[in-house]
Amino acid sequence: MSEKIWYLKRCDLFSRIPPETLSQLDGHCRSRTFARGRPIYLPADAADAVFLLAKGRIKICHLTPEGKQSILTFVEPGELFGELALLEEAGHREEYAETAEASTVVMIPREDVNALMRHFPDVSLGVTKLIGLRRRRIERRLKNLLFLSNRDRLTHLLLDLIEQYGVQEGSDTRLSISLSHQELANIIGSTRETVTVVLGEMQHEGWISVGRRRIIVHDEAKLAASVRRPVPQLPTPTAGGTAPALGLG
Repeated sequence: MSEKIWYLKRCDLFSRIPPETLSQLDGHCRSRTFARGRPIYLPADAADAVFLLAKGRIKICHLTPEGKQSILTFVEPGELFGELALLEEAGHREEYAETAEASTVVMIPREDVNALMRHFPDVSLGVTKLIGLRRRRIERRLKNLLFLSNRDRLTHLLLDLIEQYGVQEGSDTRLSISLSHQELANIIGSTRETVTVVLGEMQHEGWISVGRRRIIVHDEAKLAASVRRPVPQLPTPTAGGTAPALGLG
């Protein structure tokens, strides 16, 4: 079995496609491995392909008018990204994709995905849900940026990270994703200095412990109650060992 076909079969979106169709798709796809911090595509690149993350982790980013990076979401293995290329009006990219760690990516031509959507209703429905879900997440983030304090924005992010990357360790929850203070700031639209101060306050209050790119949550209930959210549930591992998509709300 081709390695690319194996990656495609791991993607829920393509799991019900007949083997012969996947074999034809395999012949049109290209896979490539990128080191950490490398761009997959840049703003103004032609939106002529959709990407499947096979290994690693990708961050989807936008440049602010001031030239600062804003992280929109993270992509995990088995997920598609760059899906806006499937929209007719999407001639060029607006955001950019960059590896958060060494990653292997499969590039699927836009025409092939559009053909799958025409012939397989499950694929069409899945892509529609993916676009809608990510749009709702971006809208929620925008509301948070407009109306919430830096502390509340960071609290919401930590709760989202627990739902995506939380690992039970005794009575505590460790976040298995490694993020710098700058990356946290880029997600919530703040500054590294502000994130460092707020994390220090939470640590002093006994809610979390912070190490080098490492966060352990001691009191999820207090975090959730402070922003009137339910206590987050830890992720349920999937058969492929990956977690569901991160909201970054």
